[in-house]
Amino acid sequence: MKKLHDKKISPLSVAVAMLFTVAPASLIAAEMAQSEATQSKTTKPTAEAPTNDQTLATVNVTSTKENEVVDGYQATKTRVGKVLQDPHDIPQAITTVTHSLMHDQQVGTLKEALRNVAGLTFNAAEGGRSGDNMNLRGFYTFGDIYLDGIRDTAQYNRETFNLEQVDVLRGSAAMLFGRGQAGGVINQVSKTPKLKDENTVSGSLGSYDYQQFTGDFNKKLGDTTAIRINIMDRTEETYRKNPANGDRPELNRAGIAVSLGTGIGTENEFLLSHIYTKTRDVPDYGISFLNKRPINTAAINDKTFYGGSKNFDDSDTNVTTGTFTHQFSADTEWRTQIRHAEYERQYWAKTPSNSLLPEANYSVGGNVTRAMDYKTDTLQSDFNTKLDIAGMKHQVLAGFEYMKEDSSRTSLLALNPNTDMPFTGSQSASDDGVYYDKNRLSSANPTTFTADNYAIYAQDTVTLVPKWDVLVGVRRDEMKANYSSTTSPQLNYGENSYRTGLSWHQSAENHYYVSWSDSFSPTADLYQLTVTPQPPERSKTIEMGAKWLLLEGDLALRTAIYQSTKDWERNTDLESTAAILTKKRRTDGVEFELAGRITDDWEVFSGLAFMDAKILAVAENVNAVTGIITSADPRYVGQRARNTAKATFNVWTTYKLSSHWKIGGGLEAKGDRYGYNPSATVATQFVNGVFQPNVLPGYTRLDAMLTYEEKKWAVRLNVKNLLDKTYYDALYDNGSFSVPGNRRTVIVTTEYKF
Repeated sequence: MKKLHDKKISPLSVAVAMLFTVAPASLIAAEMAQSEATQSKTTKPTAEAPTNDQTLATVNVTSTKENEVVDGYQATKTRVGKVLQDPHDIPQAITTVTHSLMHDQQVGTLKEALRNVAGLTFNAAEGGRSGDNMNLRGFYTFGDIYLDGIRDTAQYNRETFNLEQVDVLRGSAAMLFGRGQAGGVINQVSKTPKLKDENTVSGSLGSYDYQQFTGDFNKKLGDTTAIRINIMDRTEETYRKNPANGDRPELNRAGIAVSLGTGIGTENEFLLSHIYTKTRDVPDYGISFLNKRPINTAAINDKTFYGGSKNFDDSDTNVTTGTFTHQFSADTEWRTQIRHAEYERQYWAKTPSNSLLPEANYSVGGNVTRAMDYKTDTLQSDFNTKLDIAGMKHQVLAGFEYMKEDSSRTSLLALNPNTDMPFTGSQSASDDGVYYDKNRLSSANPTTFTADNYAIYAQDTVTLVPKWDVLVGVRRDEMKANYSSTTSPQLNYGENSYRTGLSWHQSAENHYYVSWSDSFSPTADLYQLTVTPQPPERSKTIEMGAKWLLLEGDLALRTAIYQSTKDWERNTDLESTAAILTKKRRTDGVEFELAGRITDDWEVFSGLAFMDAKILAVAENVNAVTGIITSADPRYVGQRARNTAKATFNVWTTYKLSSHWKIGGGLEAKGDRYGYNPSATVATQFVNGVFQPNVLPGYTRLDAMLTYEEKKWAVRLNVKNLLDKTYYDALYDNGSFSVPGNRRTVIVTTEYKF
């Protein structure tokens, strides 16, 4: 990379950089936040031709392909479109959270990594959807999380210790992924073996008993064979405390990932991987609302925790994947993946009260319990090639996918703490509250389903004339599911999904596009509340955008304006009696993202999102007893969708003060969000004709970092929530409670490479 004084820096580049790295006070006051992913661009040197007739010795070159990437905040490679390519060339908005960004921010969970994504908000864990659950562009994503391009749909909390990057493909994406909501998909990209010996260990200590150890060990076993092992162990608490017993919420997590690669860089490459993660948390269901705001009285406020050390959230996740890639030529590739995954989880959490203080015996607040066993088997195969037909260049993608789901969930058995026998409801007022054991299940029949999902798809990108590309794609999905429900024991959906786009590559640095895509959600989990079969959930997105590479490709700027519409939106709350949440709703929005290097020493990752999310048609549900179709309160039409901020803004930037010292900091801001149930037949949120739902206030959070680096070791100081602000992070979107984010947390990390 050239030095700053060698570059021709346009006024536009400087203005854009300053716009995103220095947040205007007006935007912060409006609570804006964003995130864009990035990783620094690299240019391979061009080999020079020999200058004489001398015969040169034969040189065998082995390519390491995806492994040789210079890490930074600007992504240069992604498989989110099923083909390894530069995200700059894809006619759809993409955000990539790189490993370098997660490393500098001391990120441990997927949720923390996704704070860098514009237009994304977090849902709290209720209604049976406990685990990673986010809204993107105003639409939920619980069924849109992937691991290396394969659906990772279970309800659990994901870690980042084995992730190279996180790709977020925005908009309807079923043509590529087989299921997709209007907001987009979140694809986790795992670390893979490299053809060199490289090892890194780190240890961290911090506030609220934060302790973490990680290890990343890569060993070259042969010319084309290597093994990589990643391990993690972390514990931490929050500032919230139960005043009756002194207990706090806890995260206790560990994991190991092993991947073996052979034929790396050759025409036949095989990768076998297994990841195991374990959680033993004390769950936190936050605080209630009072007078339409999070409760804040002298006795009950954001510091009040209703659970205790007897509560638990235990999960064990095992995912085994085999990937075979055959390269017929530099332009033709066949890639097949097969996976078996098992997700086991049991939890008992306390819900808060807005009038009573917690008791040491767990008698105040509700009890939420669950035991889940979910298994999936997946086969996915993709073929892509480049060819010339009728004088036009084509990039063809075709493939098929099969996924089998087997799910069982039930509640835990309420026990009498004095007798350890099932609770009969005859305890005296002086007895302790009921408790639960993860190994003792309810006697009720579990809720089960099995599903077979089939898909075939094809896509072609045609270069009509130089600089102009047209993309067209179609996918057919079939879902056949059997349920334990007596009202709808079987469902069978078959739908087509389409994708098209027009791109103008004005130059290598400038890409302008317009795209349209729709999606069908063949998700057995999504339809299990249906009393009688309802139309499938579908989404459509139209988007117009531009992508620019500035400062000789070191800085990427993206903008997009879009409209996303969802029909027959399903309820994400498994405890709800209404399967349909809304019949139609829409988000109109505009986004800006910036990522990369402004100078050799100055990096930035930033973005801005505005969203106008509204209900267009209210829900129509079938009464389980009478079979009569009932409509939600018509006054919901035109109201802002729940858990969707009008604006979000965030920025993270670092600067190298010298060859050893680096300083950094960031800001995350979100506007206020609504919490309510839009499928209610009578909307209690209207007071004298004015819509007054529960409101989660907007917030601004500041973070900071200071690092000292040597070649073999480094020490890093991270301060999260630098100003020690109270802010409400996650919202149970039906509006009954919210979970505050942690207060100021100081973390010191040491890292050693060998």
